[in-house]
Amino acid sequence: MSDQAVSEVDTPAAAAEPPRPRRNPASLVRKAAWLALLVVLLALPLYIDTAWLKAGQYMMIGAVGAIGLTLVVGQAGQLSLAHAFFLLAGGTAYTVLSGPAGDERVIGFGLDPALSLLGAVAVAALLGLAFAPVAGRLRGIYLGVASLALVFLGLYFGQSAEELTGGTSTGRTPASFSLFGFPFAGDGPEITVLGVPIRQAERMWYLFLLLTVLAFVVARGAVRGRVGRSWRAVRDNEAAAAVMGVSVLRAKAGAFAVSSAYGGLAGAMTVLWFDILKPDESEFGTYGINVSIAYLAMVIIGGLGSVPGALVGALIVNGLPQVLALYSADLGWFTGTGDGALTPILVSSFVYGAAIILVVLFEPGGLAAIGRRLTRARRQPPEES
Repeated sequence: MSDQAVSEVDTPAAAAEPPRPRRNPASLVRKAAWLALLVVLLALPLYIDTAWLKAGQYMMIGAVGAIGLTLVVGQAGQLSLAHAFFLLAGGTAYTVLSGPAGDERVIGFGLDPALSLLGAVAVAALLGLAFAPVAGRLRGIYLGVASLALVFLGLYFGQSAEELTGGTSTGRTPASFSLFGFPFAGDGPEITVLGVPIRQAERMWYLFLLLTVLAFVVARGAVRGRVGRSWRAVRDNEAAAAVMGVSVLRAKAGAFAVSSAYGGLAGAMTVLWFDILKPDESEFGTYGINVSIAYLAMVIIGGLGSVPGALVGALIVNGLPQVLALYSADLGWFTGTGDGALTPILVSSFVYGAAIILVVLFEPGGLAAIGRRLTRARRQPPEES
């Protein structure tokens, strides 16, 4: 028998052809579920009223901000209570950059709204990077208190810099957003889909949905990549991370800058949603301490470090007041007057406050941990009797 024949007999077929990787059925199911959810969100403006579209937009604002906060708190292990400050910074940057030039009362640069949106994200990221030396040297409650000081700094800035913010009495109106000449607010070309006119509420829904999807995809990529691994290494053990070659200060600074950029994007979306930039008159308001606590509640309820969990947390914290307000008009709820009357916002605060207590006591991993447990239980085969 020739050497060639011996080689053909002795060589296994598996060596000649490498095995093909097996597809994970669970992964395919998850991708199909996300795709189905996206299709539903794309179709919703064709079937629901404007009031519900506005409520959904507000939930998406919370989702973008919560994704950024869960990266720095859950992935990098840095407690931040400054998210409201970066919302104000992003909203102010967008309004100033896109505002008309030549106004005697306020400053404006007249830039394209899409470019102004990117500028707002960049300004918020730079402010977060400027705070990075503090974030790199503090941890835990000390970092939380230091970051909370930024909220009071934003309150002073909003009240004092009237040429930028318009002041607490009148504020200033942001420029209507447009992308490649297509307007998302105000008058525009008449578009009809399945007999439904696509007006301002529908257009803003699709704009906010696009921004939310981009924020989600970028965050998932960062968490699964090298950047996310360095964040988690620093969170778990800074000394061990340094031994493995991770720059602790750089990782902390990067996490804080990325989180701040997400806050800036959420702030620009906020002024577009309100159609006005109006600084707070006290520490409780659109950019106050209550907002920072609400975003922290989103990531705790959803699950620290979980990007999908941040979406669910935003749905609960930002969505519940909107839903209660819409239903209260039909059912006659919250009709009392006076200082002691219940309001949708007050009831929502009680609800997500109780949810935080339950999560801390019974499931520190949040709703994301419950979802993972249910998924594992579904995968396990039933025990034979």
